[in-house]
Amino acid sequence: MHTTVTLLADVPAQLLPARELMAFTLASHIILVPFGVALPLITLVMHYRGLRWNDPVALLLARRWSAVMAVQFAVGVVTGTVLSFEFGLLWPGLMGKWGGVFGIGFGVEAWAFFLEAVLIAIYLYGWRRLKPRTHFLLGLPLPAAALLGAFGILAANAWMNTPQGFTLDADGNPEDVHIWSAIFTPMFGPQYWHFVVAMLITAGYTVAGVYAVGWLRGRRDRYHRLGFTVPFTLAAVFTPVQFLLGDSIARSVFHKQPVKFAATELVWRTDTHVPEYIFGRLHPDGSVSGGIRIPQFDSILAGFTPGTKVTGLTSVPADDRPTPAQATLAHWAFDLMVVIGSLLILLALWYGWCRLRQHRLPASPWFFRAAACAGVASVIAVECGWITAEVGRQPWIVYRHMRIAEAVTATRSTSLWIMLGLVIVVYVFIFGSLLAVLLKMRTGWRLADARRAAGEWTDEPESDTPYGPRARVPADDPPSDGGTGAGPDEDGRP
Repeated sequence: MHTTVTLLADVPAQLLPARELMAFTLASHIILVPFGVALPLITLVMHYRGLRWNDPVALLLARRWSAVMAVQFAVGVVTGTVLSFEFGLLWPGLMGKWGGVFGIGFGVEAWAFFLEAVLIAIYLYGWRRLKPRTHFLLGLPLPAAALLGAFGILAANAWMNTPQGFTLDADGNPEDVHIWSAIFTPMFGPQYWHFVVAMLITAGYTVAGVYAVGWLRGRRDRYHRLGFTVPFTLAAVFTPVQFLLGDSIARSVFHKQPVKFAATELVWRTDTHVPEYIFGRLHPDGSVSGGIRIPQFDSILAGFTPGTKVTGLTSVPADDRPTPAQATLAHWAFDLMVVIGSLLILLALWYGWCRLRQHRLPASPWFFRAAACAGVASVIAVECGWITAEVGRQPWIVYRHMRIAEAVTATRSTSLWIMLGLVIVVYVFIFGSLLAVLLKMRTGWRLADARRAAGEWTDEPESDTPYGPRARVPADDPPSDGGTGAGPDEDGRP
């Protein structure tokens, strides 16, 4: 019988629907994660610019972004809470046996969620009620709280990849847990910084992409120029850094999880002078079809020399490694992530050349078309990163200590499939509502800008100065200027 079919026949019926449910909720939640982690920092950078240069356009952008930040955070809390419950509902074997070892990470994340919610509320409340400096200083802890949440969840995931900080008793149960060792595992550092920078890049390109679309549609005032320049510059600066961090985490996987590395690189047998495959498909007999084959390049990438020995999938028994289909999926996800990252580096270099050498934005509409797509491409790259990390670890939920089949719930598979269908319906409604709210906010802001440009009085929140009480204006004496300065300046500079 085919090896893959044999392995699938040995797993519980609940495994497939449980994995599909977890994969769907995680893939949905991770769309919002970049904005929860990085949008506070981007907003505060814009806020600082507004205060530093007394720039009402920057303050207007920061205020509007803070509203978007609050809306997406509310939805992110819901989808993140669902994931937390799923760990206990779908994988009771994991939490029952190992929760006392790595569960501290989830506790840290919960506290970070709570802290970030309070800080966002204070930040939103303070726009007209606090002094400018006080308001900005109260917003400074927001990025730290977001990074703390990422710290918690990445500590838990890194432990699942390289578990340590415990000993096993005679029955194979963990005891004598060392919390610091369980948190700071060998994979934690590479995973954490790779993840954080990915979130900053994704949020920066996505926010900038909104204003790139406006630029392509002829909205070339200072408001759109500044809204594009600040987040895109942050993302562009960190894009080359991410390439180095990606190389670092790949080498960590090569040393700490050699079988996962073999899966992502389609290495069947342990050998030196191993070729690199760009895409391609692994077959059960170890052959690879399709893709682009580069002789010896995988060994060079792993150890800087063609003589580097790369561990193959056949170094472990078939039931201890990903199936050929899983290896192919992890490989494609990894290659797609690398391709997207390489294209983003080219886009960042294009932008940097024009800004540093020519002191202007790129003039080509193709640049702005690419910038408009960069946010979506970054989200896809983030999804591919998680696919690589989780599928490449198969069949382990705790690497070399517990298989996924041992951790899955005993709930009937039919119930899990029904639950998956219901979750899909609910998530479509949630994300549809989020999109509707954001579009409604955008429409309101555009109407307010149009009224200000026409000299009409509007009672929109942004029509007053960002700080202090709202001005009392008689109904028969509307101001000629809303006070935001959202139009273009004389020389068009940001």
